[in-house]
Amino acid sequence: MKKFEYYKPKSLTEVWELKEKIPNSRFIAGGTDVMVKIKSGLLIPEALISLREVPELKNISVGKNIRIGAGSTITELIENAELQTAIPVLVQAARRIGSLQIRNVATVGGNLGNCSPCADTAPALLVLEARAVVRSDKNTREMPLQDFFTGPGTSCLSAKEILVELIIDIPSPQTKAISMKKGRVQMDLALASVAVLMETDGNFCKKIRVAAGSVAPVPLRLIEVEKFLENTEITEEKIKEAQRIAMESVSPISDVRTTADYRRHLVGVYVKNSIQSLMNGGRHEKRN
Repeated sequence: MKKFEYYKPKSLTEVWELKEKIPNSRFIAGGTDVMVKIKSGLLIPEALISLREVPELKNISVGKNIRIGAGSTITELIENAELQTAIPVLVQAARRIGSLQIRNVATVGGNLGNCSPCADTAPALLVLEARAVVRSDKNTREMPLQDFFTGPGTSCLSAKEILVELIIDIPSPQTKAISMKKGRVQMDLALASVAVLMETDGNFCKKIRVAAGSVAPVPLRLIEVEKFLENTEITEEKIKEAQRIAMESVSPISDVRTTADYRRHLVGVYVKNSIQSLMNGGRHEKRN
């Protein structure tokens, strides 16, 4: 492994100065993914610029909306009482990430910024309609999270940009959401994952958001499922049809971990089970 410099700036201003000085440097948050790439030779940076000591990236607040700094660790998400109350689906998804040691180091920004199709927090954040705030030394821009991902391992970020925070509107009290994930073992990456958010009035679906991970080049919203169920009466027949639409909405691959057909099957089953659970008052994740 080639030697590289390692910097720990204490402010975003210092971050931009270092990036300007060392263009071939790489930003690093928790490092749980980047260090694997470096050790395997897939990434050879001139220097690493750690974002862990930058206070502007660490804030979690719940007020008119929810703001989560990209430097917040997964453990900080899980242990935040306000998030547990306001958006438990994100906390549920975060609990499934790796081991305790990994959750203590990994950050929400790193989990998303790696742009893996199986990013565990992504489906929950997508159904919450999170917005990504991106900054460079000169500009700040905000976008729906689904626009942040552009492909496996790639995002809309330029070389000098950083994901600084996520903004989420607080769901209504009538909203319930659920997260489901299938891995080969307890701490495995997802073979497939699904999150569903619903606002209902009896059996009538006023709003639904559905997202999936590990079944396309990027984590994605299942828009066709949403269109089919929103503003309709939910019946068992409609749930079965939503299951079929979900399976047709994804484009999984076969790899050493499982087949495309199994991933597609999982998405259909999880969409069906999630809707049934939410219609019955459930709001808890499925653990496999």
